[in-house]
Amino acid sequence: MLESMAQWLSQYDIELSRIIPIAEALGLIVLIAVAIHVFLHRGVVRWLKQHADDSQASWRHVLFAGNLFSRIALLIQGAVIGVQTQLWLSQDSALREVILTLVALWVVVYGLLAFYSLLNVLEILLSRTAVGRTMPLRGLNQSLKIILFIIATLLVTSILIGKSPVLLLSGVGAMTAVIMLVFKDPILGLVAGVQLSANKMLSVGDWLEMPKYGADGDVIDISLTTVKVQNWDRTITTIPTYALISDSFKNWKGMREAGGRRIKRSVLVDATSVQFLTEQAIERLTHAQLLEPYIKQKVQEITVYNREHHVDESSPINGRRLTNLGSFRAYLERYLRAHPEIHQHMTLMVRQLAPTHEGIALELYCFTATTVWVEYERIQSDIFDHLYAVLPEFGLRVSQAPTGNDFRQWQKAS
Repeated sequence: MLESMAQWLSQYDIELSRIIPIAEALGLIVLIAVAIHVFLHRGVVRWLKQHADDSQASWRHVLFAGNLFSRIALLIQGAVIGVQTQLWLSQDSALREVILTLVALWVVVYGLLAFYSLLNVLEILLSRTAVGRTMPLRGLNQSLKIILFIIATLLVTSILIGKSPVLLLSGVGAMTAVIMLVFKDPILGLVAGVQLSANKMLSVGDWLEMPKYGADGDVIDISLTTVKVQNWDRTITTIPTYALISDSFKNWKGMREAGGRRIKRSVLVDATSVQFLTEQAIERLTHAQLLEPYIKQKVQEITVYNREHHVDESSPINGRRLTNLGSFRAYLERYLRAHPEIHQHMTLMVRQLAPTHEGIALELYCFTATTVWVEYERIQSDIFDHLYAVLPEFGLRVSQAPTGNDFRQWQKAS
């Protein structure tokens, strides 16, 4: 059989004596490669996975979620095959160059895949930490993957053409315009992601408001090219990442961290209902526990002032007098000071805004002691329920446009 094979090979000017050592070397390489494959995949990787499954530590389970160890094992196999090829095959063998080229490509590809798995594991582990939640991890992960992919592409190309990667880099300058056009969004997203992370402008879980894009809700994902916002109506708005750098947006993270949410709402008071307080009204308001110290102190202060300036009190426009609007404003401020659900260490005031044709605007400016939306709305509503209810006690009226009932009452009166 060997003689017939030798005769057949001689037709192609191939000597059997040269083929046998190469075949033995290839058989040895394949045999060792299979043994290492079985040892790594059936032994080491399976043993590690079994221990990870039995462990209570969550990070051990994450390590096996992206086939990290399997890809590392394949990477080691390729390196071992390359070492064997250099040991068992002579340098003048053409087959040696072919195998080394394939091994180099194998190492680059599985090295890239192993780095991808490692980046995915790091992203998952960091996202569970307090620092990681404040960083756009997914965008950074995708940016690093693109950089690694470009490096791997240059290495693969240099291996195939047999040239140094440095020579390939020298030709990239001519392709810059094409690269910028093709990878415009990823490049802009990469720059935006770095700025967002470095300046701590936005992170997953923040409440973002961007009316230009119809976004008002929680950030659920920050990737290389887009930011996803789940609005309060449960819809999802997608915003280009670079738009967060070029346009303005509102991040409510500061409000949540401060522990208080602002109430800034005004009530319109009918200007014709503003008047001086009579003695009977002062006596009645003195019974209000929150207002009693203020009324007594102001009455004493006004009395002393009018006496010192010899004010003719026969006319109410002379000297100083208590007004129902001023007393109502003082009452509201003390009411907020005593409210258990109002933050007492933040700005708190009741102020009078410029009057308009609709009435006199009395604005409440304060902060609730909670940032929870439902609780905030309940506290705000309770305060204004009380405000509207006590207005008549001060002889004041809410200013509003005439309603159908008003017209019916006028018609009956006429």
